[in-house]
Amino acid sequence: MSTPNAPRAILFDLDGTLADTAPDLAAAVNLLRTVRGLEPTAYDILRPTASAGARGMIGASFGLAPEDDGYAELRDGFFSNYEAAMAVHSGLFDGITTLLDGITAAGPQWGIVTNKPKRFTDPLLPQIGLAHAACAISGDTTPHAKPHPAPLLEAARRLQLAPQDCWYVGDDVRDIQAGRAAGMLTIACGWGYCGPVEPQHWQADYVFQQPAELLALLQQAHATDSVV
Repeated sequence: MSTPNAPRAILFDLDGTLADTAPDLAAAVNLLRTVRGLEPTAYDILRPTASAGARGMIGASFGLAPEDDGYAELRDGFFSNYEAAMAVHSGLFDGITTLLDGITAAGPQWGIVTNKPKRFTDPLLPQIGLAHAACAISGDTTPHAKPHPAPLLEAARRLQLAPQDCWYVGDDVRDIQAGRAAGMLTIACGWGYCGPVEPQHWQADYVFQQPAELLALLQQAHATDSVV
């Protein structure tokens, strides 16, 4: 693929892309189990579902889907547990601070578009060092969550940019579907949770295994633009 045009903004998913939040999400759902006298679900089972939030955690730990009896009660309990301890073990993935610093130095803005409810996004970001994002769009900011493009389009609107001037980076196929629908260049991050389908099958424009690869692409794009 030829070098893309340099973006004016790079937008990121949160859980599994910028931040490793799975430990605290897993703790929240396992607390539901232990208070019911059940053994905790193994972390290796829970981690791949972390990008799906309550739906993923409860599905993996209790085998229930949102339409099932008992799901709503578990979801509410999960939310309460998570809200009380959302940044105990969560933090940025290795290389993310360097990546964000490099983006800022190169000139583009960077922001966050997550399906995480605003109830959790807003208090979490400053606790993990992401309070300086140019925008933060949560799963309930617009009437639709990803894979609908509405949250990404809202981010572009707030940044006063055309969608095609933005790149979107995520660790779930819904991120890539949303980015493509919004008309953004899409990047799948293999360092995230990724779920059951390999990122190579998501039809992303790029698949990277390390944040440094994204920074290298940005620097290459800027170098190419400066020559043209």
